[in-house]
Amino acid sequence: MFFHKKRNVNGLLLLDKPKGISSNNALQQVKSIFKAKKAGYIGTLDPLATGILPICFGESTKFSRYLSESDKKYHVIAKLGEKTSTSDSDGVIIKKRPIVFTALQFYSSIKSLIGSIDQVPPMYSAIKYNGISLYKYARQGLDINRNSRKISIYNINSINQKNNFFEFEVFCSKGTYIRTLVEDLGEKLGCGAHVIFLRRIKVGSYICEKLVTIYDLNKLLKKDNIKHNSFFKNIDDLLMPIDSPISFLPEVYISSEESYTFKLGKTIDCCSNIENSLVRVKEKDKEFIGLGKINKKGLLIPYRLVSTVTN
Repeated sequence: MFFHKKRNVNGLLLLDKPKGISSNNALQQVKSIFKAKKAGYIGTLDPLATGILPICFGESTKFSRYLSESDKKYHVIAKLGEKTSTSDSDGVIIKKRPIVFTALQFYSSIKSLIGSIDQVPPMYSAIKYNGISLYKYARQGLDINRNSRKISIYNINSINQKNNFFEFEVFCSKGTYIRTLVEDLGEKLGCGAHVIFLRRIKVGSYICEKLVTIYDLNKLLKKDNIKHNSFFKNIDDLLMPIDSPISFLPEVYISSEESYTFKLGKTIDCCSNIENSLVRVKEKDKEFIGLGKINKKGLLIPYRLVSTVTN
């Protein structure tokens, strides 16, 4: 039946991941709704977390790593005085301590976490050890030695600390574990802490204004008659262009003749003041062709091309 036929879907969807499911579970639901042949998400969010989960479809997956390397911003609420097995409220409380720090200690502890810091990834993470995710070892009660990673915390602001809760926004580099950040702060304060609310509110230049929920998609699914393709048209209209993951890169426009040569994987002369940089290459009619690099000699070199696909 047509309903079950997989499609070539291309583009980027900014999903508002719901609380209580894994990022992969959210991806599989969206992929099923779109009947997409190929899709992947950028930047894992914990089951507890909500917010921006970029999902790349088809040809857009070729450029996903550039967005995954982008900085992120989170809205966080943490509870003080309790340390849990997972560093968030999904785990069990393993230690309780009194809250006795001063306001000065609180702000100086926060200040010490801003900048370039070393962070040890948590056991409850998707990082692999010997091909197996760390969280699988953690569920067996095993603690694997992990190397620290260098991350950057650019800012921690909008702080509201009251009783045993504190709320803030953190702007950070890729690879930052907010649960670990909160747990480290709890240790600096001598009372322990864990995350009870986590929402990703920015990925690269993308903010929450363009988010689509799984509920939105299912609502369209029930409303439209799929036999007339109205559903697919409506959900495909929600997608951002294939080159959205690299929207921060400059654009270069070439002629149809140059495009033909470029698509063959051949270098072409480029009349641009850009040099030694990756660029988004488009034809004069603004069709995205792929990722290229302009060298110091002004030559445009094919780097990653978009394939011509049909359903």
